[in-house]
Amino acid sequence: MLRLLPRIASLFACLIALATLAPARAVAQAETPLQDVLQTVQPLVASPSRGSVPDVLAALMDADAPGTVAFLRAWSDRDVYERPEDGLFFFAREGDDRDLVLIDIDTGEEVGTASSRALNHIRPNAGVRREVNAALVQFELLNPDPARRIAALESIARSPDAEQIEALEIALEAEQVNAIAVRMQRLLDLLNARFATDTPTRVEAIEGLRGDISTEARRALNQILQTRSDFAEAVPEGTNVARIRVPGDDMTLIAAYTVLSDAELFPVRPGRNAIRDVLRANVVDGAVGGIPVHQLDTDAARRAAYLALEEAGTVAPLVTTADMEAAVAQFVFYDAYLEADAAVTDAARDALDSTRTRISVWQFVGISIDALSLASIFFLAAIGLAITFGVMRVINMAHGEFIMMGAYTGYVVQTLIPDYTVSLVVALPLAFLVTFAAGVAMERLVIRHLYTRPLETLLATFGISIALQQLAKNIFGTQARPLTSPDWLAGAIAVNDVVSVSTIRVAIFFMALFFLLALLVILNRTRLGLEVRAVTQNPGMAASMGINPDRINMLTFGLGSGIAGVAGVSIGLVAQVTSEMGANYIVQSFMTVVVGGVGSVFGTLAGATLIGFLQKGIEWFNPANTLAAQTYMVLFIILFIQFRPKGIVALKGRAAGD
Repeated sequence: MLRLLPRIASLFACLIALATLAPARAVAQAETPLQDVLQTVQPLVASPSRGSVPDVLAALMDADAPGTVAFLRAWSDRDVYERPEDGLFFFAREGDDRDLVLIDIDTGEEVGTASSRALNHIRPNAGVRREVNAALVQFELLNPDPARRIAALESIARSPDAEQIEALEIALEAEQVNAIAVRMQRLLDLLNARFATDTPTRVEAIEGLRGDISTEARRALNQILQTRSDFAEAVPEGTNVARIRVPGDDMTLIAAYTVLSDAELFPVRPGRNAIRDVLRANVVDGAVGGIPVHQLDTDAARRAAYLALEEAGTVAPLVTTADMEAAVAQFVFYDAYLEADAAVTDAARDALDSTRTRISVWQFVGISIDALSLASIFFLAAIGLAITFGVMRVINMAHGEFIMMGAYTGYVVQTLIPDYTVSLVVALPLAFLVTFAAGVAMERLVIRHLYTRPLETLLATFGISIALQQLAKNIFGTQARPLTSPDWLAGAIAVNDVVSVSTIRVAIFFMALFFLLALLVILNRTRLGLEVRAVTQNPGMAASMGINPDRINMLTFGLGSGIAGVAGVSIGLVAQVTSEMGANYIVQSFMTVVVGGVGSVFGTLAGATLIGFLQKGIEWFNPANTLAAQTYMVLFIILFIQFRPKGIVALKGRAAGD
């Protein structure tokens, strides 16, 4: 590789000169086909050697004809053929009749067939291929096109090799784009950390990886810190010890003895199955060692029978605990790094500790993002209930079914409009209208007659929720229906290798923010909002001022139901659309309203945030049991209400007084 350095430097200078003459290169590319360039060095290409390949590379790089990189790769992969009668070069593939189909290296078109015996199959040796591959890397890293340089870096990251270090160093000195230079430096650190031959260079590269949470950096550090388990009477001098394993603390006594017995240093300790097999093989007249077979139903009895056989000299002595302790005490058990240089492993361990600390910080950020996403879903599900419950004091157990109706509305729209973006734009306002109308109808037909009877209101709305669920089952069936998000909402936004958030959840967050702002404008800047606040705080005084509380109740109930329908479309994009989906959110909705403060928009926001962060926080301690997380969350909320029964944001007026 050292002999290749002057050639790479020469190539570097050549490419820099070519980069300054880009227009002239474009003209040359248009006028000089690759085949013509190859003919100028035809004998060297047809019979390559390590001494002649630099001349071929220089000619190809100087001409920079289209297809040069593809030819070099094919040449290195032994996929190039020469036709002896005219000396032309071709790519080839097998045809139907076992003849080779010739492919023009300039156009990529098939130009005929030939027998493999009529062609010279060019087979560069390992030395030629190594120099060609190094030149390929260098050529791509110094290419004027930034996209090709980035692609070359990605290719090196996928297949790192020690021979790429020098090419990267040369390219880094010439790189003018800061972002690409940073990526080159990081990749160079990764390569030097693994492949550099001197300790200072490796340690410096490892220091450059400190705090790098990328998968590639962590993989490189973990590879340096790989260990092997071994034992000896004393730790061999020069061994880079990772830790001493103490039998009884870091490993069991049986495991330590098994290591020694596997090395054939001590007799194998028979297990239960082995003892049982020995006893079976030594049954005489219905007894083993004088003990009847029917009495060998306990470990103690089987052990006694085995000891009897041992005293008779029939079987090997049984290994006792004392024997194992004595054997193990003669040796030291340890884990040793595969990397012999202690300075390198110390630097890698310190860098990995720093990286783990940073990963913990980013994991906290990721949990916070997940909690914020969950809080936005809870807010969308609960805000309609907060308006209804806060103004009308109606415990609407059918609120979840309005969410379900909105989700099914979105599904129906998607079946009619196959364009997911257009269908989503249509579904959101349509879901609001459908559930608004359903809410107004329920308020006019049922709720208005039960305002003074809260228990009967609860039972009536619970019955309506069951009826709506059954109606949905009769119309759509019991299977989950798809509500597909558009392509631009698919996938995830990756912050780094630790934190990512799905695009649809980001969209739901902004939708929740939009509804928060919209409701604040409606409640504080419109006549309807003024009347709603008046009825909420003092319905008698509002009526005396000419406000119709009955009309306000109807519109408020419809508004809350309409918002639930829009929430259903949003939730349906991340959850299954079924007839029971509303039941999954009704409990969280009521908890959000009660904890945040009845009838308050900001209270609902605070309650959703608290519950979302609380649930994700509990799930972080026990991620495998979400039911336990929900249980602890409910217990916390019960305790919270004991100390603050009016919620985080207490509302004044009728809602507070009641």
